[in-house]
Amino acid sequence: MKHIKFVWALLLAVPILVGSTGCKKFLDRKPLTATLEDLDQGGLEGQIYGLYGGIRNPDIAGEGFSGIPWLAMHGFRSDDAMKGSSDADGADWANIYDNFQYVKDHWSSNTYYDQHYRLIDLANVALKTADSLRLNDPASLVNIGEAKFFRAFAYFDLVRTYGQVRLITAPVTSAAQVNAMPKSNEAAIYAQIDADLNAAEAVLPPNWGNRFPGRLTTYAAKTLHAKTYLYRQQWAAALSLAQQVIQSGQYQLESNFSNIWKEAGENGPESIFEIQAEIGPGGTNPLGSRIGITQGIRGVDVWDLGWGWNTPTETLVNSGFETGDPRRPKTILFSGQSDDPANGGYGRTLPPYPTLPRHYWSKKYYADPAKQASTGERQAAWMNHRILRLSDVYLMAAEAANELGGTANQALAVQYLEAVRARARGGNSAVLPPVAFVSQAQMRTAIQQERRAEFAMEGERFFDLVRWGIAPAALGGQGFQPRHKYYPLPQPVIDASNGALVQNPDYP
Repeated sequence: MKHIKFVWALLLAVPILVGSTGCKKFLDRKPLTATLEDLDQGGLEGQIYGLYGGIRNPDIAGEGFSGIPWLAMHGFRSDDAMKGSSDADGADWANIYDNFQYVKDHWSSNTYYDQHYRLIDLANVALKTADSLRLNDPASLVNIGEAKFFRAFAYFDLVRTYGQVRLITAPVTSAAQVNAMPKSNEAAIYAQIDADLNAAEAVLPPNWGNRFPGRLTTYAAKTLHAKTYLYRQQWAAALSLAQQVIQSGQYQLESNFSNIWKEAGENGPESIFEIQAEIGPGGTNPLGSRIGITQGIRGVDVWDLGWGWNTPTETLVNSGFETGDPRRPKTILFSGQSDDPANGGYGRTLPPYPTLPRHYWSKKYYADPAKQASTGERQAAWMNHRILRLSDVYLMAAEAANELGGTANQALAVQYLEAVRARARGGNSAVLPPVAFVSQAQMRTAIQQERRAEFAMEGERFFDLVRWGIAPAALGGQGFQPRHKYYPLPQPVIDASNGALVQNPDYP
């Protein structure tokens, strides 16, 4: 594999790689002594490195995958998270997302949409390169699988956010080309996702050993694929893929929930896919992400840890967890209280409200003071964004098994749900008792509650509520109506199409 310094050298020399920023942890370091052979082989692989960097770098597509546009679409719209920050900071965002007063032309949604298509175009360019050069050696096939994963990853976000969208599978060469394209229906989008993930599953390796932590594997593709099947209620397909991941032996649940969110827990035993970020001693070699910056506590001096967006709601604090659930103090920080070293804190006491503008903060992206000191940076640009992890696979398998029904599947649902609860209770038998199967409806409710507690503040809740059909009941008090399951397409895109692209229903 080529290495990050060599990739950056190519970025200066090869125009087709413009926009690539390299990747962080899975790229070794190599002296700038590239041979002609290296240069000949660098094009496709360099573009693939650009895809990994693109979902982190805010100048390419990172805002759409780890910045506040991503938080707005995936977080604020749920009953667990809100815009946060101070009331005056981004007040329009609170109306748009917390209160479901969607706006067709707003920087947040326009950026989210555009940067997902930017990632798709980068993937399409890489795939075109491979096809044009007839690359079919093992390394190139892996690169092709990576490109197809990223394309599917972007389209899955688009289809669950907007519904019908444009299906673009070739590089865009002009604005006129894309402006003339109509929407494709959801079935066509999912068919492309299926094709891309099937292809990725076939060529990506089961693991990379210790060589490339954070790089995509066949099980990352299978996990994402299982999730897309879950959204379509294709239970048997979702269960089959989830079980392949569970039974692979490649992953295990982290014994301490708090450790998942520590720097030492990055690319840990249950990590399947993370957006990589890093910063060196004294702030050197920054390859940052905004997932930690955007959610860090909004204070002053030593408590200036970030922008303070995406904060827990009263609803999550008061009813999101079962009594005594150890995940509650490992998920939420409380203004005016200790950060609770026994539950993942660092021995600090937060300033009280209203010195801090919110009562609650996300603990899942809470800056380590030792890392702050070593880098000279208080805002945690170095944090990886956890996207897919094994507990999600267990709960997807539990849900799919329960929905399939039958004695054997009932037992599987109980088994997979218990695996997640057992980790959460941490050996304390007084909390989170095992759930026995009583009925499909009872088990469905238990799994839904477990997903809420396990993935609070991680951007899963809104889409879960929509696909379960219970968003009106859960979010109606915030203004949610059935039409709000999809966001309107950006109006500038509609206007540029001269009628070729039609706005989503109910958004005249």
